[in-house]
Amino acid sequence: MSLQVEKMEHNMAKLTVEVPAEEVEKAMENVYQKSKKGISIPGFRKGKAPRKMIERMYGKGVFLEDAVNDLLPDAYAKAAEESELEIVSRPEVDITQAGPGQSLIFTAEVAVKPDVVLGEYKGIEVEKAEVEVTDAEIEEELHKEQDKNSRMVAVEDRPAEMKDTVTLDFEGFIDGEAFPGGKGEDYPLTLGSGMFIPGFEEQLVGVRTGESAEIHVTFPDDYGNEDLVGKEATFRCEIHKVEKKELPELDDEFAMDVSEFDTLEEYKADIRKNLLEEKEAAARRRKGDEALRKAVEAAQIDLPQAMIATQQEQQKEEFVARLRSQGMDLQQYLSIARITMAELDKQLEKRATESIQNRLVLEKIAEVEEIKPTQEQLDAELQKTADMYKMEMDKIKEMISDYEMEQVTKDLAVQQALDLIIDASKEA
Repeated sequence: MSLQVEKMEHNMAKLTVEVPAEEVEKAMENVYQKSKKGISIPGFRKGKAPRKMIERMYGKGVFLEDAVNDLLPDAYAKAAEESELEIVSRPEVDITQAGPGQSLIFTAEVAVKPDVVLGEYKGIEVEKAEVEVTDAEIEEELHKEQDKNSRMVAVEDRPAEMKDTVTLDFEGFIDGEAFPGGKGEDYPLTLGSGMFIPGFEEQLVGVRTGESAEIHVTFPDDYGNEDLVGKEATFRCEIHKVEKKELPELDDEFAMDVSEFDTLEEYKADIRKNLLEEKEAAARRRKGDEALRKAVEAAQIDLPQAMIATQQEQQKEEFVARLRSQGMDLQQYLSIARITMAELDKQLEKRATESIQNRLVLEKIAEVEEIKPTQEQLDAELQKTADMYKMEMDKIKEMISDYEMEQVTKDLAVQQALDLIIDASKEA
């Protein structure tokens, strides 16, 4: 195999690759051997026809396309490695010569990792973040935990009120006719939750266990079923149960039940400490986002479009995979989000561009500042992985490849570069 490398504008390169004719012939023979069992030629048993007879009937190039498809991936991979370029995009391949008895010649246009000319990245001015935990926020966390430890008790001495949970059967009718999807049995509905059509839950206030109720509503304009939008409906309801939430007392006993502390005051102090740590971490992230954005704006990068397109496509594939894991396809998402495919692609392109710029700038800072994670820092990072998968550290080290270890090292250096510009920033 021979290779020529041509540097192009905007951090693009063209690889011209020639695969010798004998390798093409060998690939065509392999295709013939794999496919001959399914080929019938008059005068020969199925699968026994000689290659020359098949080529005489179907043309000399009958096995060529599959042979080229078999050769291309390995030929490109070898060329990419031999070029010693840091390729950052999928190749745009163009076959310039292919034929029986000929060498295979193709070109592959690729994006090459661009260099970065750094601007100011130390002493960047960022907005000052005020970090404070209020008594109201502590009370809110207490009430969340209180709610988690609540229990439901039957309401016998009064009718249903907002925030009560009513268990009911219901069936909906439009113009006296039941409609699909309008029926439910033993359905627990918390009044005021907003789970049902506007007006439905409010009309259940005042019902008691064992009673019937008739609810009149109009389907709103943004209702999911277009056939029902704007229509008036009547729901006949049978109330089986009315319950209220009973909350535990906020006292020392509660603190001992839900935490490691003996008193409510100690528990509240711990909540304050945790909230403060969370807010400080969030403030540091915001500070990092602002400092990095300004460092990127100050840098010079000739970003190849092919690099952005590759990252954008990867993000799209990951996004679609996440949707599928949630039982949704892309068209359903676009319908719910009320955006077009073009608008989604534009969002992904912006995200891909920012992600690449951020990474390139931080990698350059790590290079300039000679940031190299220590073995202790790398071990600590691997320990996080071991803890996540509940594995021994030695087992993780055995499983991780040299390439993966290199990526861990790069990622850690990038994080340390971000820490550097955060710590060197100035609050305005």
